[in-house]
Amino acid sequence: MSHPSLAGKRVLITQADMFMGPVLCEVFARHGATVIASTADLVPPDAPGFIVAGAGRVDILVVNLAIAAPTTPAVEVSEDEWSATFAALVNPLPRLVRAVLPAMIERRAGKILVMGSASALRGMKRASSYSAARGAQLAYVQAVGVEVAVHQVQVNAIAQNFVDNPTYFPSAVQANPRFQERLKREVPLGRLVGAVEDAEFAAYLCSDHANCFVGQVFPVCGGWVGR
Repeated sequence: MSHPSLAGKRVLITQADMFMGPVLCEVFARHGATVIASTADLVPPDAPGFIVAGAGRVDILVVNLAIAAPTTPAVEVSEDEWSATFAALVNPLPRLVRAVLPAMIERRAGKILVMGSASALRGMKRASSYSAARGAQLAYVQAVGVEVAVHQVQVNAIAQNFVDNPTYFPSAVQANPRFQERLKREVPLGRLVGAVEDAEFAAYLCSDHANCFVGQVFPVCGGWVGR
């Protein structure tokens, strides 16, 4: 993989204090990008537009969205849980994309990368609302990616699981022997994917070296998907 250069690129990263946000900010800056690290609440319908308007030129949008995943049995998922999960993980995505796309299309250049979840690619018990929302993200990426490719704008997603991050795998979880046993049992890699490993791949996908990828979903999960 060629070393990605993001020199001169302005990168907007959402929820920069959660999930993959901190390491993405660090890695993208190291590759020369000017990072606009947003920690604003994206649930209000007008928030994404305000965030994009306030960011100035956005060459790269990294949609990093996360919530504590509900673990409700499917028959017990309430209307409120379903609505709240989609409000946090799905609804901000098209609002952000609609806000950045016109300028990218006009410039005939731009990258949008969604930090998604492999829970949309492999069934998990007690994860119906979360997995459905993550699946909607990926379906949206695939559709918009093929639509805007003609404008030289690339839209892709990373579908990750078992990646070291404080939202889903905090240190207390990692220290639990039962979790370590599960890791060795379920993940062929035998360990968590490193946060920097994931962020470096994200940087590559947002660089000019990756202009050939269109509406694609890349699993980053240590082999958990595809077994």
